[in-house]
Amino acid sequence: MSETKGHCHSEQAESSAVTSTSSLMTELIIEGAGCASCVGKIEGALKAVSGVEHAEMNFAQRTVSVSGTADPEALIHAVESVGYNAKVGSSGSDPDALDEKEQADLAYYKKLMRETWIALALGAPLMAYALITGEMSVNTTTERIVWLIIGILTLGVLLASGRHFYVGAWKSFLNHSANMDTLIALGTGTAWLYSMVVVFFPEAVPAQARHVYFEATAIIIGLIDLGLALEIKARGRTSEAIKRLIGLQAKTARVIRDDKEIDLPIEQVLLGDLVRARPGEKVPVDGTVTDGHTAIDESMLTGEPMPVEKAEGDKVAAGTLNKTGSIVFRATRVGKDTALAQIINMVKRAQNSKPPIGRLADLISAYFVPVVMIVSVISALAWLNFGPAPAIAFAIVSATTVLIIACPCALGLATPMSVMVGVGKAAEAGVLIRNGEALQTASKITAMILDKTGTITLGSPKVTDIVVAPGRTEEEVLQLAASVEAGSEHPLAIAIIETAQEKSIELSKASSFNAITARGVEANVDGHEVLFGNEKLMHERNISLVIEGVNFVEKAQLLAAEAKTPMYFAIDGQFAGIIAVADPIKEDSISAIQRLQKNGIRVVMLTGDNRDTAKAVAEKVGISEFIAEVLPEDKAKKVQELQMAGEIVGMTGDGINDAPALALANVGFAIGTGTDVAIESADITLMRGSLHGLADAIAVSKATLRNIKQNLFGAFVYNMAGVPVAAGILYPVLGILMNPVIAGAAMAFSSLTVVTNANRLRLFKAKEH
Repeated sequence: MSETKGHCHSEQAESSAVTSTSSLMTELIIEGAGCASCVGKIEGALKAVSGVEHAEMNFAQRTVSVSGTADPEALIHAVESVGYNAKVGSSGSDPDALDEKEQADLAYYKKLMRETWIALALGAPLMAYALITGEMSVNTTTERIVWLIIGILTLGVLLASGRHFYVGAWKSFLNHSANMDTLIALGTGTAWLYSMVVVFFPEAVPAQARHVYFEATAIIIGLIDLGLALEIKARGRTSEAIKRLIGLQAKTARVIRDDKEIDLPIEQVLLGDLVRARPGEKVPVDGTVTDGHTAIDESMLTGEPMPVEKAEGDKVAAGTLNKTGSIVFRATRVGKDTALAQIINMVKRAQNSKPPIGRLADLISAYFVPVVMIVSVISALAWLNFGPAPAIAFAIVSATTVLIIACPCALGLATPMSVMVGVGKAAEAGVLIRNGEALQTASKITAMILDKTGTITLGSPKVTDIVVAPGRTEEEVLQLAASVEAGSEHPLAIAIIETAQEKSIELSKASSFNAITARGVEANVDGHEVLFGNEKLMHERNISLVIEGVNFVEKAQLLAAEAKTPMYFAIDGQFAGIIAVADPIKEDSISAIQRLQKNGIRVVMLTGDNRDTAKAVAEKVGISEFIAEVLPEDKAKKVQELQMAGEIVGMTGDGINDAPALALANVGFAIGTGTDVAIESADITLMRGSLHGLADAIAVSKATLRNIKQNLFGAFVYNMAGVPVAAGILYPVLGILMNPVIAGAAMAFSSLTVVTNANRLRLFKAKEH
């Protein structure tokens, strides 16, 4: 069975490789995207390009992942055609590219903070003056001159601190669209223009409406810039998982060439190079150990805390830490082909992806800005026609406040911020989530199907019992049995040979070897005629299985009831003992399955093994529902049956011979080690063998979705409540009309709240019990 799985695994990996070459993934860094309403326009423009299969924007990152065969230049042109700038980004596994992005973010943060201080330096004193004196009116020539100077200074603030809003708004106008920049530019621009009209033509405005709003204009720009700066600062923390993964990459490698050891940059290591890893060093590339013995800490890749022993023939992965011995290994994957590089790219792609709940927010945002502009106009007209004197002042304040408070920034950040943190948290636990849809669906799973071999069990048979007849020793029986099986590639034979090697038992050479179909084998070892096989073979050779009143058939039946495979052994026509081999249950499978069941998930075990073995394993791990002797297509049918019964089905297997069921399930979980697993074979990949990774994945999924819902609820409530209040709905009842400055502060605070709430996910820890 293990051979079949391995063969399918390689086929699937090859298939994945073929797919990746025919459909390229391009990442674009977007400049000028101000709010969630930009997302739909950018994605729509890219999807219209010939050769684009899929385009998905992460508003929090200001990046777009585009799959297909389209030329990058055509993609950039498409983005520019709708009023934004774009450039091709890195795949994400290059530490220099990450440093470059961090530096760019830091520079932008400093720029925004500088603009904030410029705006507040003018706006804060004006606001203080207005609060203290209550006077912002224009009635005398002196006041007109003073306010003219202040108006010119405010214009300087608009150009110095708010220029990017006006440029963005103009680009949107040219492309017959509207976004956050449009709202801010209209709101602040209207307030400034009205104020200048009051300064230049006071007679054109009723005496009680001769009020200027320069302080509001400056402070709104300052507060929004401050909100954007704080958002960038907080947003940087969501990328910590990627930073840590990239930090695992070694910068140099000690390569053996021409019998000399030389230190080379990691980029210069070639396939087939012999590489030495000394104690305390990171493994620089993937490879296979050719010499030495050590323990490797793989926790940052797999989430497995215990170091793993490595010896000749074992595989090592880039980024893991060599703890004890010095080893030499042959490089099998270098550069972007290493497991670590693939993991980094997969995590980055998943962080950029969008769950279905996020697409709803994008859809709403696409219509939100135009609707807000209409509400703003209606609000102004209502005040002009039905409001108290001075009606024009009330109209200006309400229209400006509606435009400022309604910017859907928080709405656009709500989903991607949570996804970025959630996917990163999962990666830290050795759980690789392929896309946002899998992240969302995993939280709803009601039934989990588990493959037995390699999922609940270790997947490799081990000798569990040696029961000997009177007068025989375990060492004698094991030595002869291993000698007979030496050279065989059968899994049961390999288990016996490995056990003999572990006990340092020297094997003898077997002669006159004869394989007896469906029975066992016979051979001559050290002058002894030995038989090794099932009960039928013993009966056919007239070998008694009852010795000194002990019925060894009953002992064999007890072993079989424990999911073990008993094999009888005879020496020179006399029964000598039983060797039992089993595929052991993983140490933590029982507790992991209990975790799933405690969370209300129906657990079903499917296996191709016989019913007795399946029943024994199911009873041991606490699964009441199991199906045995099934073919791969039968597993897929069981998935369908559960789905038709209304279950949201998760399928967990090795990602190989369970492929039909994995593909059909609502969420497919591939389980295996980081260096062997085909990363692209399932919706979610568990990098360590433990089923606790499965429970962790579901826990992270639930926590992330809960966080997204909190963000969306906050953003929706904020906008739904904020717009009517800004329009003046409370004025007839309570006499309250929101100040535009309060609206600017509220808008900045809403975005910061969403980012901060998303970052709370970084503190999330899945409970194992």
